[in-house]
Amino acid sequence: MAQSIEPNIADLANGWLKKYKLNYKLGQEKLNPEIDKALEDYYSKNGGVGGNLPDAKLLLRDNVLSDYPILIEYKGYKERLVKLDSSGQVDNRIKNAPNLKNINSYAVNGAVHYANALLHHTSYTDIIAIGMTGYKDESGKIQYKIGVYFVSKSNFGAGQKVGEFSDFSFLKKENFDAFIAKIKALSLTPEEIKHLKAQREKEIDISLVKLNNDIYQNEKGLGENDRVYLVAAAIIATLGVPGKVAPLEKADLKSSTEKGNTDGEIIVRKIKSFLDEKALPKEKKDLIERTLQNTLTTDNINKVENGESQLKRVFVKIVDDLGIYYKIGLTTDFTGKLFNEMYGWLGFTQDKLNDVVLTPSYVSTLLVKLARVNKDSYVWDFATGSAGLLVAAMNEMLVDAQKTITSPDELRQKEAGIKANQLLGLELLSSVYMLAILNMILMGDGSSNILNKDSLSDFDGNYGFGNTNGKFPADAFVLNPPYSANGNGMNFVEKALNMMHKGYAAIIIQNSAGSGKARDINKRILQKHTLIASIKMPIDLFIGKSSVQTNVYVLKVGEQHHADETVKFIDFSEDGYTRTNRKKASNNLKDTNQARQRYEELVSLVRFGKSKLNIFTEKEYYEGRIDPNSGADWNQTAPIDTKPTLADFKKTVGDYLAWEVSNLLKRQQEDSLGK
Repeated sequence: MAQSIEPNIADLANGWLKKYKLNYKLGQEKLNPEIDKALEDYYSKNGGVGGNLPDAKLLLRDNVLSDYPILIEYKGYKERLVKLDSSGQVDNRIKNAPNLKNINSYAVNGAVHYANALLHHTSYTDIIAIGMTGYKDESGKIQYKIGVYFVSKSNFGAGQKVGEFSDFSFLKKENFDAFIAKIKALSLTPEEIKHLKAQREKEIDISLVKLNNDIYQNEKGLGENDRVYLVAAAIIATLGVPGKVAPLEKADLKSSTEKGNTDGEIIVRKIKSFLDEKALPKEKKDLIERTLQNTLTTDNINKVENGESQLKRVFVKIVDDLGIYYKIGLTTDFTGKLFNEMYGWLGFTQDKLNDVVLTPSYVSTLLVKLARVNKDSYVWDFATGSAGLLVAAMNEMLVDAQKTITSPDELRQKEAGIKANQLLGLELLSSVYMLAILNMILMGDGSSNILNKDSLSDFDGNYGFGNTNGKFPADAFVLNPPYSANGNGMNFVEKALNMMHKGYAAIIIQNSAGSGKARDINKRILQKHTLIASIKMPIDLFIGKSSVQTNVYVLKVGEQHHADETVKFIDFSEDGYTRTNRKKASNNLKDTNQARQRYEELVSLVRFGKSKLNIFTEKEYYEGRIDPNSGADWNQTAPIDTKPTLADFKKTVGDYLAWEVSNLLKRQQEDSLGK
């Protein structure tokens, strides 16, 4: 039992569980191998955080045969039910670490803490966390309170209060389905989702830095590609497929030297099982397996020293540091963050480093919106990187589908179609390609048509899976190209647009591409397509990774650009964010001047024109024209009016008279002194 429990409180609560004929187990008793092991490992790893294992635990099943672990924590104090933070969330984190004081002291906080252990280390995604406190009043009567919280992937493990309850009868068989229906009706507000995602993403950044530095400094003999492949392998092996492939556990790696049972061979088998269930194309599956196997089965990484292989040691670090974040299903470019962190300390030249820098997630979302992506779009990216742009596109498409489709069956079919058929990406570098595959698997499994090909020379526009003889009907193109390519990467743009028949494109590129570096390519593009907008982005957009000035160009596909076309030139240098590059900072990106509203206004300005000016003024927004035969005039700013006004004239005359008077007084003073 947890410390400082009023005995009568535990007796009262356990009495309810007996009365309602619930097969509960006390903290030290075994309930379920997967649950017990996860709780015990988590308890041991965190040094006994929570006082002890949960005081009671159950596993209940609803009418559709879904199982729900239930963890119960008792505290024998008057005001120790739950501690919330300033935003109303269970206050269990402090500086990216468990808030030991709150977890030990408050019943709900302890229960939610262990519910997160199950999210991290088991296949369960929905857990009920119950806290109960109580004491005897002056008359000897027991006074108590109950807190019931739902902890799930859907709320990023933060927990949501379910309702008010005076006993545990909501767990009775005849009441449980109604209770689950109440849980399913819970929803986070957009502001709550935004807050939780920001909080979790900040934690991810800190954990990635810690993990990468740890591996870099302490695990010798691992090259940069090895580190990428090990992270990908560990994550894929621990994802599992509910009911079909059990997630690989740390204890499954025995660091054996027996042929066929080394740690690397065990991980490879688990990856193969996972990929088989995901029904990936055979060529793609074979490529992933072959690539990862080359790293996982080397002798050095499987060599056993002091009873443990280097592979197991690295695997444990990855699962412990990152597991909770990819298990809770964040819709963020997870591997993009990993990729940028990793490349931050690799030994590339500055030019090479600039070439592999990935697009920040909020900029990816901007490009997707500028390309007018919706649930019916077919989106492709010719330099996919870690698939951050495609992740953003997929998220936008799924949100649009959920908003506009009211039939659950139709929605499910549409979501599957989006992931399998409406996204296509190409990435040449094998290590980066592996990250793209991993990212799409983690973020919703839209990996079917992520191709390891040179988009300029080896791609014919066909699907990579399924209808491989059919053309991908792209109508939205998003891109952050390698800037060392021809025309800063405008050659990718030309090829992609010329393979499209309609739609829009939004690319972020070094701005010299629009002022002469890609002159000939741009002229050819304008013969078939229209430049809609040119947006000057902040100079520090890629701070810490690159210092190039970038622009976003938005184009309409399939319509020749005429000299009289209006182009929207927007100076977005001030986007509302303040960026720093401090390694120890908790957050290097801060909204200091209406950043969210500015990004929304930018999209509206490109779509609808200056009628949408609100935060920005005509100093930042200018409608002008370009010469289709130039190709070097894509970067323009609002012209400065040099025509003098009456006010200018009055000021000039005033300045002149003041100067004359000053000189006159000066001469008079000199004459006086001369006398």
